[in-house]
Formats: sequence, C-alpha cells, structure tokens
Amino acid sequence: MSKPRVLISDALSPAAVEIFRQRGIEVDFQPDLGKDKDKLAAIISDYDGLAIRSATKVTPKILENAERLKVVGRAGIGVDNVDLPAATARGVIVMNTPFGNSITTAEHAIAMMFALARQIPQADASTQAGKWEKNRFMGTEITAKTLGLIGCGNIGAIVANRANGLHMHVVAYDPFLSADRARELNVEKVELDELLKRADFITLHTPLTDKTRNILSGDAIAKTKPGVRIINCARGGLVDEVALRAALDSGHVAGAAFDVFVEEPAKENPLFGHPNVVCTPHLGAATAEAQENVALQVAEQMSNYLISGAIENAINFPSITADEAPRLRPFVALAEKLGSFLGQLTEDEIRGIRIEYEGDVAAMNTKALTSAAVTGALRPFLPEINMVSAPLVARERGIMVEELKRDNEQSDYDSFIRITIDAKDMPRHAGGTVFHDGKPRVVEIRGIDVDAEFAPHMLYVRNADQPGFIGSFGSLLGDSGVNIATFSLGRDAPGGDAICFVAIDQPAGKDVLDKIEALPQVKRARAVNF
Repeated sequence: MSKPRVLISDALSPAAVEIFRQRGIEVDFQPDLGKDKDKLAAIISDYDGLAIRSATKVTPKILENAERLKVVGRAGIGVDNVDLPAATARGVIVMNTPFGNSITTAEHAIAMMFALARQIPQADASTQAGKWEKNRFMGTEITAKTLGLIGCGNIGAIVANRANGLHMHVVAYDPFLSADRARELNVEKVELDELLKRADFITLHTPLTDKTRNILSGDAIAKTKPGVRIINCARGGLVDEVALRAALDSGHVAGAAFDVFVEEPAKENPLFGHPNVVCTPHLGAATAEAQENVALQVAEQMSNYLISGAIENAINFPSITADEAPRLRPFVALAEKLGSFLGQLTEDEIRGIRIEYEGDVAAMNTKALTSAAVTGALRPFLPEINMVSAPLVARERGIMVEELKRDNEQSDYDSFIRITIDAKDMPRHAGGTVFHDGKPRVVEIRGIDVDAEFAPHMLYVRNADQPGFIGSFGSLLGDSGVNIATFSLGRDAPGGDAICFVAIDQPAGKDVLDKIEALPQVKRARAVNF
C-alpha cells in the first residue's frame, strides 16, 4: 500500500515537513505554488492532502482535479480561501487550527487597544520627525474603563482575561456564551445594544458570517457611546468601514485600530489617512511562536487523519479522536451498509431517516455514524454523495434525520443500530450489530430476526413460510448459474412472513429476479449490492 502524499503549497515551518515525514507521509514542499492556481490545478491529483495558509485559494476548479484529495489543512483559523461547499460535495475534510494563534491574536488586540488609547504610532512618527509635541498626544487611561467584546469564544476569552488583569470591566455580546462560562471569565453577558451603549472600547472576536457581516453597521455605530474606540483584529467586513470613517470624522468615534479589512491586501481603504486610526497589515497571527504552533498543529491533524482516520478541528465534519477512530470504524461500516440496504429497497420519496443506537454504541461519537447511515441510504439515488456531504444534502432536500439513543436493557447485543427510512409509500427498517470479529452483521429486518454478514452481492427475498420454498429457490439459482455463498433465514411465526437474505458470488440479473418472484411463495425479491 502506497504512502499518503501531502502537498504544502504555502510557506509553512520546516518543522511541519518533518512531522509529516516522521509519521510516514510523503511530503512535497512547494511554498510558492499557491500563488500559481493553474500549476496547482495541474498537479493536485497526485496528492491525498493539501496543507495551506492564506495564499492558496482552494477553488472548485482545484477540487475538480483533486481526484485523490481527502483533506485540506489550513494553518490558521480562517478558511475564507477554501470553497467549503465544493470541498464538502467532493468529500474533502477541511481542517483549521483554531487554537494555535489564539494567544498571539488576543495579544495583538490588546496591543492595538493600548496604541489607540495612547496614540503611540502617531507620537512615534512625530517624535522621530524631530518634533516634540508633548501636549498634542493626550491619551486616555484603560484602568476602570468598560471593554465590550463582540464574540467571546477562544480568542475573546483570552482578551477578557487580559482585560480583567488591567482592571477593566468587561461586557460581552455572544449568543453562545453561557451564564456559567461568563461567570468563569468574570464577564458580564449583555445584548448588543447594551454593549454599544456602555463600552468605552469595543473589540471584535467573531467569525465573518451572513449574521455577523457589518455587525457594526452605521446604525449600530450611531448607538455607541460618544468617544468610543473600536478595535478589529478578527475579520474584515465585521464593521462598515465607510460608516466608521464618517463617525471618526464627526468625532463620535474617538479612534479605531484595525488589523483586518474588507479588501486585502489593503492598498486603499476609507479608514486610511485619518489621524485617529491605527492600521496594521493583518498581523494578528504574525509571531514566530504562532506560526510554528499552527504549522505543527496542522501537520499533526492531517497526519492523524490520513493514517488513523482521526478528525480534529474539521469545519465540515464531526471530530473523531485517534482513540475513537478504530472503535468507530466497524460501526461506520455497519451504519452505511444498513442504510444502503434500505435505500436500495426504497423506490419512493424519502421523507426522513431515523437512526436508533442501543447499548455501548450509544455512548460513541454517533454523529459520524449518522453521516454514514445517511450516505448509505441516499447513495442509490445520489451516487456522488459521501459522508462529508450527506448531512448537508439531506437538509437541503428536506429529509429529516433523527438520532435516538437508549441503554441496552432491552437488547440482546452489547451494541445495536436500527435504521428506519420513512418513505412516501411505507417505512422500512433493519438493524445490525458488530460481533467480536469486527464484522458488521444484519440481525433484524422488518422486525424479523436474521443473522447475515454483508457481501458484495446479495438477494433479499420476502416470502410466505411454506414447505418447499427453500428447495425451489435453491434449485432456481443453481439452474440460473448463481452460486450461493451464505444463506440466512428468518420468520415472524410458523407459516407467517419470512425473509431470506442470501449472499451470492455474482450479481443477479433481472431475469433471475423475475423467476424468483414467479415462485408461488415469494412476495418480493430484490438484488442488493455493497
């Protein structure tokens, strides 16, 4: 089996290259390649992984050519340069490194706040020009001032910690901040309008989304406390730059410090040239420590995924730890095959998919298993679907996906998964488990007990439990040149409904299925393939 291959197309620490090599991964280090999208598109098909920073743009064109690509690793937090929908559709995991540069970015925000409060860049330029304008640069103290955090995640929490050390009062607007977490951080959780009204300094620490774009709009800026100072070291586009310039010109906003801009590289910007504005060229993560940290982290994460299947800090898929991956693998196979079996039996519109987890499996990372089940169920209709894209595809098509978890008091198995497909014509359900040999098995179909291993080619037959069926069925397959590998039977009661689930050595054609359905005991016969 060939080693996984990774391409590094941006400038990353040499330590990252060494980590890939130590983990048994072939690595191609071309730090300037990301700037040449045509050349990248021409060679990307040779790689299983792509490690990038901000220069490489992972576009749909790049992904169309990436036949082997399994993972894109972004050394840093922002993935604006990766087309996430296109990557998800192709089953490519997209990872970032959200914690490697958190301290550095938080420190930069604090530094920008100090620079703004004491007009340090302007005073430096004046002094080095030979002036001594001591009375011109009147600053403001930070102690006892109110700092407003818009976003109190990982970076915002570090800023809050530093601000508490500076004896500031910290208020935070973050819909995801719990009351317990706010108390732990010594932060007062408030609504946005309250923050705007009270804050002497406002610093933004939230991703750029449709909901956060221009969160500091012209209307929002008008609600701020007169003399407020605004710091943005998060993402360009969180603040309406034109409206902010107008507020600076009017004196309502006393100053602004920006490290990020709507257009980057920022050659021109509405904020440039204002005497009370401090600007830096996206330096939030620009320390030697941070660059080393994110490079090492992305190399470790990508290596773990390519070698063991562990998924960390993925943007478009649930995380799976290195310890979980080997335990999950057979259950992923079980969930996907059960879903595939039911999907192949379904001919009408699917309205919902319910996955029930009983016993030990209920305590596992079931998000990955659910993705596998949905993938299997929808693949007969959508051949290009994959585990990464499945949840999104189901949501877009209005298919309700439901998880239920129970202990195993009612089950005969340590772990049991039952999948039900709610189709327009009728529901279909089957259940299975993983035995100690690690092989997934079907142990229940339509509420009837069976015991069958999955095989590449199988026949599923519903029949009446009547004498002579097995002999007629076996003879028919023999006469048709179809060899039986394994044979599993089940019934709900003597003389009642029965199921026959048969592994065969070659696919069964329509002519064979027609002959099976012509048997007097047979209600339905279907070929299923895995």
